[in-house]
This record gives sequence, structure tokens and C-alpha cells, in this order.
Amino acid sequence: MKNNFFSFLLLILSIVIFIFALLKSFIYISEGNSNKEIMQEINNNIQTTESNVITNDFNYIINFNELKEKNTDAIGLIDLPGTNIRYAVVQSKDNDFYLYRNFNKEKNSSGWIFADYRNKLDGTDKNVIIYGHNMRNGTMFSNLKNYLKPSWYGEKTHNIIYFVTPNNYCKYEIFSVYEIKNENYYLKTKFKSDEFINYINTVKSRSVISFDVKIDNNDSILTLSTCGSTNDYRIVLHAKKVNSP
Repeated sequence: MKNNFFSFLLLILSIVIFIFALLKSFIYISEGNSNKEIMQEINNNIQTTESNVITNDFNYIINFNELKEKNTDAIGLIDLPGTNIRYAVVQSKDNDFYLYRNFNKEKNSSGWIFADYRNKLDGTDKNVIIYGHNMRNGTMFSNLKNYLKPSWYGEKTHNIIYFVTPNNYCKYEIFSVYEIKNENYYLKTKFKSDEFINYINTVKSRSVISFDVKIDNNDSILTLSTCGSTNDYRIVLHAKKVNSP
């Protein structure tokens, strides 16, 4: 009788765990689909044309007023050619709000793509930092892991990033990519005297791939950050701002 009681409790517990896992999986899929629909709607209002067939540069026609009507925190568009990373970028007064909220400010485990709250985004930032989750469903910044593979750079557009804001149209060239244990060193937006070059030398030395990109004190960079193979690691990509297309 006692054994039957414990067997019954174990059965109930197993059913509860199964239902909880099923519900969690349903919510995860639903939230992922919701974010895909949001970005598809945004992309439908963005026109892209090839401006230079030699360098494969692109022009973007973006109605930022319309984006702002949807979300006043919208500050730009980021596009990594060859990936599905093409998102409207938001910025809040902290780096927590969009960790688990989507573009519509709805609670969502996938979060959204957001810029560091310390960035001014007026063209004076030495290091613009943009964050996104590494989602198993392939959304947000999950494709950044492709950049750790030397074979990825067989296509010449795969080392280029575009970041478009209402006042700046920027093209960036990748100069460092790596996976590292969670730390704060690379999350700097301001630098004193020789700090910038020291910072550049450090992040270059970490790169799993060697890029022939020269950087001096007059340059500015873009940093993309996402979770790595586990939550204890980060995949980090740095790119130098080059001439706008």
C-alpha cells in the first residue's frame, strides 16, 4: 500500500513536470514567432538597394518616424549581410529593460536587439555597443557564432556590418571576433589618452581570426555582444567604422 502511494505521487510529479516543460516550450515558440512577425512587419517598410556592385554596398530607405511611432526607443537598424540579423535597434535608460522585452515592450524571453544606454549615438561615440540574446531558434544574435569560423569569410560581404540611424549611415569592417568568459573589459564606451589603442590591441589579440585592419586614435568602432556556448561565456565581435556607402 505504501509503495503504491509513492508510485502515485511519482506519477503525479512526472505529469506536472511534463506539463510545465510543455507549457514552457509553447511559450518559447510563441514568443519567438511573435518577434519574427514584428521584424517582418518592420522589414516590409524598409527598402534596400545595391549602391555599388563592386563592393556590394547597400542603401537603406527607412521611415524612422514610423519606427518611432511604434516604439519611441527605436534608434536605428543593424544589418549583417549573409545572416538573418537585420533588426530595428532600441535603446533604454538601462541595459536591463530589453533583456526580456521585445520591440513592442511586451514581456518576451528572447528580448530584443538594444544599444548600450551609455552610447550617445550622435556620431561621437568611440565604441557603440549593441547586445542581443543567442537564441536556439536562430533569432536575435544567434548567427554571431558563424563569425568564429574562418570559412565564413569566403564571402566578401561577411566581414561587413551596416548600422543606420536617423543621422548616421555607417559601414563597419570586422577586425576581431572571439568567445570569452563573461567579463566587462570590452564593454567600454569612453576612453582616456592611450586607453583606446591599448583596448584595440587587447581585443585584437583575442581574435580567433587574423584581420588585416589598421586602427588608430581617430577611429571609432562597433561592438556586438551575445551569450556564448554557455551563459558563462560571451561571443564578441568588434568592427571598425569605415567610409559610409
